[in-house]
Amino acid sequence: MDELRKRLTELHGSFLKVYEKLSIDDKLVEVAELEKEVAEPEIWKDVKKATEKNQELARLNEEVQDWVLLKTQINDMGELIQMSDESLKDEMAEQLGAMERDFDNLKKSLRFTGPYDKNDAIMRITSGAGGTEAMDWAGMLERMYLRFFERHGFKATLIEKVEGEEAGIKTAVYEVSGANAYGTLKSEHGVHRLVRLSPFNAQNLRQTSFALIEVLPVIKADTEVLIDEKDLRIDVYHSGGHGGQSVNTTNSAVRITHLPTNTVVAIQNERSQLQNKEKAMEILRGKLAQMQMEQHAATIGELRAGESAGWGQQIRNYVLQPYKLVKDTRTNYEETDPDAVLDGKIDNFIDKYLENF
Repeated sequence: MDELRKRLTELHGSFLKVYEKLSIDDKLVEVAELEKEVAEPEIWKDVKKATEKNQELARLNEEVQDWVLLKTQINDMGELIQMSDESLKDEMAEQLGAMERDFDNLKKSLRFTGPYDKNDAIMRITSGAGGTEAMDWAGMLERMYLRFFERHGFKATLIEKVEGEEAGIKTAVYEVSGANAYGTLKSEHGVHRLVRLSPFNAQNLRQTSFALIEVLPVIKADTEVLIDEKDLRIDVYHSGGHGGQSVNTTNSAVRITHLPTNTVVAIQNERSQLQNKEKAMEILRGKLAQMQMEQHAATIGELRAGESAGWGQQIRNYVLQPYKLVKDTRTNYEETDPDAVLDGKIDNFIDKYLENF
C-alpha cells in the first residue's frame, strides 16, 4: 500500500499545480453567479443577453466539470486508502491508474487553446506532380487518415473525390467531426513526401512523390470570419456528381473566388446549387482563417495573396527505400515502422507537434 500512497501523493501534487494554475475555483464562483443570473425571469426580457449568458455558462461548465470530478475522485481515494488493507490493493491500483490516465488526458486537452481548435475540420488531400505515382501516394494518405479517424472516433464525411485513372486519387475532401477535430489535425497541414521503389515502372526505380494535405477549420457562422461580398466572384458551371463523371450533368457546381487573395474553392456533387454554395463558403472561410493565422493578420482585409504555406511547406518524409523511416521536419520526431504509420498510427507525430507549437 505504501507504493500506492506514494503514487497518489505525486498525482495529487501534480494535479493541484495545474488546477490552481487554471483558476478552477475562481471559475466555479463565476459558474455559481451565472447560474443565479440565468435563473432570474427578468433576464429573459433581453433574449440576446440571456442567450449570451447561457452560452458563457455552458462554456465555463464544460471547462471545469472534468477537473472538479477528478479532484473529488483523488480526495476520495486519499480517504479510502487510509482505511484499506492489502486485500483491496489490486482494485485500488486499477482505480488510481484510471485517474492518472484521466489527468494525462486533461493535460492534453489544454493544448487545444487556438481560436478554432475545438471546431470540426475540412481535410483536402491533393496529389502532386508525377501522375499515377503521386495519385497512388495521395490514396495511401487517404487510407492512413481514414484509419486514424476510425481509431479515434472521428466521423469523416466525404464531400468530394476524384479518382486517379490507374490508381489512387487526384483529390479527396472530407469534413471531419469530433472533439477538437481541427486542433488535432492541424499538425497534418502541409506537403507529405514519399520515397519508395516505384510499383508503376518496369525498372522498379526509386521514386519521390508528393501530396498536399490541407486542414481547415469548419466555420459555419459568417460572423466569425467577415468576408466582404464585393470581394467574391461566384461562378456556376456543369457538374456530374462525385468523381467528375459526365452523367446527370447539372448546373449545380459552384466556384467561389476571393479576389484579394486569389483563393478559389470549387464544389460539385449531386446536391443543389444552394447547398454547394453554402459548403464552398464554409470551406472558403476556413481557408481564409488558415491564411490569417499563417500571416498573423488581424483581419481578413489584411491578407496578402500568394502567401499561404501551400506546396512550399514540406512537413513530413516517408522513406520506404533504401531504408525505412518516417520523419517530421518540424519536430525532428521519427519512427522506423512506416507500415504502422501508414496504417493510421500517427498519434506520436501529432502529440510531438502539439507539444512544440
